[in-house]
Amino acid sequence: MTDAAALPGQPRGGVLSGPATARAVNILAPNANAMTLDGTNTWLLSEPDSPLAVVVDPGPLDEGHLRHVIATAEKAGKRIALTLLTHGHPDHAEGASRFSDLTGTQVRALDPSLRLGDEGLAAGEALEVGGLELRVVPTPGHTSDSLCFHLPADQAVLTGDTILGRGTTVVAHPDGRLGDYLDSLRRLRSLTVDDGVHTVLPGHGPVLEDAQGAVEFYLAHRAHRLAQVETAVENGHLTSAEVVAAVYADVDRSLWPAAELSVRAQLEYLREHGLI
Repeated sequence: MTDAAALPGQPRGGVLSGPATARAVNILAPNANAMTLDGTNTWLLSEPDSPLAVVVDPGPLDEGHLRHVIATAEKAGKRIALTLLTHGHPDHAEGASRFSDLTGTQVRALDPSLRLGDEGLAAGEALEVGGLELRVVPTPGHTSDSLCFHLPADQAVLTGDTILGRGTTVVAHPDGRLGDYLDSLRRLRSLTVDDGVHTVLPGHGPVLEDAQGAVEFYLAHRAHRLAQVETAVENGHLTSAEVVAAVYADVDRSLWPAAELSVRAQLEYLREHGLI
């Protein structure tokens, strides 16, 4: 069996649901599949002694899950005061409207179409709820509206789908762009170097104990894939489907449609930079 400490980002073993840091509890949504891994991680955040809590990514429109999130907060003596979204994909955001109905909270997101209430989110914004501080980190690339949330007190960052707890993420072309994604990874690397962030609280998969290692792995992986795509084109594979068949031959075919989105983003990047 592989030692978790030897894996990229040092994923934490054990049950995914439950306390992850002093201020973060994961409630795993029951929507596991090839794309969502074990399911969507819905994060309940609060200061230990505060009666107020924040929820990040309520997840799919699953009544049982949404009520379980609320019950988890209530059991801890907390009231959910705010709902945040890392991005608008349904496995993270579809349940937000119903969750807002159940909790009476605003839903804040970068994309205005996802907001419920008058306030959105802005790059670098500092949020404060019941003494809990969160900082908004813009991380476009997976999608154009992707955000991360820096939790300084726990030296942690909630990454949505920008960094996963296992495997790598999709650059969801055409909304997602590879150049933006690489810039976002570098921005997250700065958090690990300059702000002491060492824990990744991802949107799917286990908590990562080595944030810098995870970011470096993602940057190296993207560089490797980009080189593979460039070589595939040089060898005459001109369409995205042909490139996927050549480059992702060792990947489960059920994941090829998602891989093709990333390949399209990589082809666009290579053309923009005059490399193909």
